[in-house]
Amino acid sequence: MKKLLKEKKFKAEKGGFTLVELIVVLVILAILAALLIPALTGYIDKAREKQVIAEARQAVMATQTLADEAYAANPGGTITLTSADITALAEVKGTVDVTTAGMTFNAKGVLQTLTYTAANGKICVYKANPAAGEETYTITN
Repeated sequence: MKKLLKEKKFKAEKGGFTLVELIVVLVILAILAALLIPALTGYIDKAREKQVIAEARQAVMATQTLADEAYAANPGGTITLTSADITALAEVKGTVDVTTAGMTFNAKGVLQTLTYTAANGKICVYKANPAAGEETYTITN
């Protein structure tokens, strides 16, 4: 009989986790979350920058396509493009600076610089260096 009472008493004491054990687990999870959040926000920022660069590339290709058409119609003439035409062809939500400060062409109608402002406010500046065969995309803001 004593043996049976000891077994029942032992089973009753072993009911689950204590409050201290649960608090320790929660503290460990909070520390892990605090370590991971900065890393995740860094990845999110990089992804947004890559998205802006991709949109700027689309705008550059659309601008060059429209410039080629304008140059073919009037070789050596002034190339006049609108931001609405470029963004419609590129299918982007941002805007292109079509002023002489934001977009320049060489004498053959090849795009040299372009300033693209994404919908989230980030600005991407494209610069071409055909002699070196290089293109650069710089994010500001």
